[in-house]
Amino acid sequence: MKKIEVVAAIIYFEEKIFCVQRPENKLSYISKKFEFPGGKIEAGESKINALKRELIEELDFIPIKIDDVFLTVIHKYPDFELTMHSFKCYSNTKNIKLNEHIAHEWLPIPQLETLDWAAADIPIVKKLIEHGASI
Repeated sequence: MKKIEVVAAIIYFEEKIFCVQRPENKLSYISKKFEFPGGKIEAGESKINALKRELIEELDFIPIKIDDVFLTVIHKYPDFELTMHSFKCYSNTKNIKLNEHIAHEWLPIPQLETLDWAAADIPIVKKLIEHGASI
């Protein structure tokens, strides 16, 4: 099974979190699902540098602060195994441009579970909801 290692940003602005919707995909289990923005770590790249690069590519966005790893999730999809390292990031604006995604939401933590999330992102959503603003 193919293994992929990625990074993801949990972007905060004024007690809300930025959630993005994937475009349509041939893999039905991730098509049009919500996720935290990010992407693959390239060879020789640190997790933080990969996160910064992906956020610029996907959103033309540079966080004002990036915390340490929030949660690492290992999830087996039907076609690949994903290792995703998530980081809490902070923004000083809600004006973030979508370069790859089809929609976005800014939601308070308790409302995150109202979205149709990609399976690998669900453990991050659950941890955020369980711990609320204390994390």
